[in-house]
Amino acid sequence: MNYLAHAYLSNNNNDLLIGNFIADHVRGNVLDGYPAGIVEGIKLHRKIDTFTDEHPMFRKSKRIFYDDFEKHSGILVDIYFDYFLAKDFNSHSNTPLKEFSKNVYSVYTENIGYLPETSARFLSYVIKNNIYESYGNIEGISQVLFHLSHRIKHGVALQDSVKVLNEKLPEMQANFDAFFKDLKAEFIHD
Repeated sequence: MNYLAHAYLSNNNNDLLIGNFIADHVRGNVLDGYPAGIVEGIKLHRKIDTFTDEHPMFRKSKRIFYDDFEKHSGILVDIYFDYFLAKDFNSHSNTPLKEFSKNVYSVYTENIGYLPETSARFLSYVIKNNIYESYGNIEGISQVLFHLSHRIKHGVALQDSVKVLNEKLPEMQANFDAFFKDLKAEFIHD
C-alpha cells in the first residue's frame, strides 16, 4: 500500500501516523531517538508492507502490469490501490478525504522534527500537490506517476500504465476490494 492507506491504517493515532509516514526513510532497525509510539508506527508500516506483498490479490494485480512494467509493478499496484481507496474514501471512513488529508498533513507538519530529511522533503511535495486527495482521480494518479518516473530515473514512463489500469479497471477494482477487506480485518481495530 502507498501513503494514503498507511495513514488510514494508523487508526487516528498521531504516533502511528508519523511512524507510518517515515518508515520508508528509516533504514533497518536503527530506531534510537524515536518515541515508542513512532517506533510502533514504523513497525506497523513494515507489517502492512509484508501483508500486502504476500496477499494473493496484490500479487494477481501486479501480473496485470507485467508486459510493460514488470520491474515496477509492485509500485504501480501500491499507488493504484491508493487510488481505489481515495476515490471511495467515504465508504471506508466517516471523515471525508479532504478533511482527513488536512488533518494528516497537520500532524506531519507539527511533528516535522521527527521526520528524516528525506521524509521532510517528501512532505513538502505531498502538501504542495495535495497528494492524498489527488489520488482520488486518474489525472492526479497520472501526475504522481509522472513525478515518480522522474525521481527514480529508470527511463520508464510510469504514467503510461494508466492505459493498462483503464483496460483492467473492473478486475483491479475487484482485486482491491477483496484485498482491502482482508487488510482492514488485519489492521483496523475498533
